[in-house]
Amino acid sequence: MNAPSNIPLRQAYRQHTRSWRNNAYVYPVVSRRSGGLSIGVNLNPDKACNFDCIYCQVDRQSPPTVRKVNLDQVKAELDGLLDIARDQSLYADAPFDCLPPSQRRVCDIAFSGDGEPTTYPQFDEAVRLVADTKRVRGLKDAKIVLITDACYLTKPKVRNGLKLMDENNGEVWAKLDAGTEDYYQLVNRPNYPLSHVLDNILDAARARPLVIQSLWMKVHGEPPPNDEVLAFTNRINDMVAAGGRFKLIQVYTIARQTTEAYATALSAIELDRVANVVETTDVPVERYHGVGD
Repeated sequence: MNAPSNIPLRQAYRQHTRSWRNNAYVYPVVSRRSGGLSIGVNLNPDKACNFDCIYCQVDRQSPPTVRKVNLDQVKAELDGLLDIARDQSLYADAPFDCLPPSQRRVCDIAFSGDGEPTTYPQFDEAVRLVADTKRVRGLKDAKIVLITDACYLTKPKVRNGLKLMDENNGEVWAKLDAGTEDYYQLVNRPNYPLSHVLDNILDAARARPLVIQSLWMKVHGEPPPNDEVLAFTNRINDMVAAGGRFKLIQVYTIARQTTEAYATALSAIELDRVANVVETTDVPVERYHGVGD
């Protein structure tokens, strides 16, 4: 057992390491966007990703220790972590001891690791595993969250996985950090054009309401141009007009160390300027300032 941390909750938000004890795939985090304990499932321990975002927190310089996913081990690790969350012993360790009693619960089990979860060939089986575990343990209120760059949402096994999520309190958090192709290429460094991402988001959003996760930052000391934020809102409005449904837009900024040092957090005032523009859409907006604000 670790010594109590006695750290402010906002500092715990910085500690999103995918490494926890001897686990290879499953890890706990204190999540500000989830509002408490989130349990991550890493389907990309090989650190492979189709995006190379300038703000990514994954250390791709160090070689991975695990390259393949063993779903039996995922199940064992998930059960073990859920056991100590249920008996509350997890909250004796740092940084989880900083969570107030009202947040000492499993808010979600999230597919979010060192790459894009939907590239895993058995994604639907991974969703089924989590859904079955959640049902057996009576975790009806805990969400199954997919945090995704939205490039593969129309693949057959991903579609199957999304349907399973729909049946088990699932929620898709789709990344959209730009409104124009140039800015998208600048911040995400992707292997697909923005039009592909938008088509995939719209396809999924016609079937169920999505959450849009939108990270804004300074690039070389400059906040995003107002025209870029306006273009982003136009993309959202276009998808709504085409039948896309959205629960929420999360507007947030950098909270942890980035791949590129020139990608830095917006101030609270700068992020509010972005959020104020995004709020001109008909979609609810939640804003998350930098954890030091």
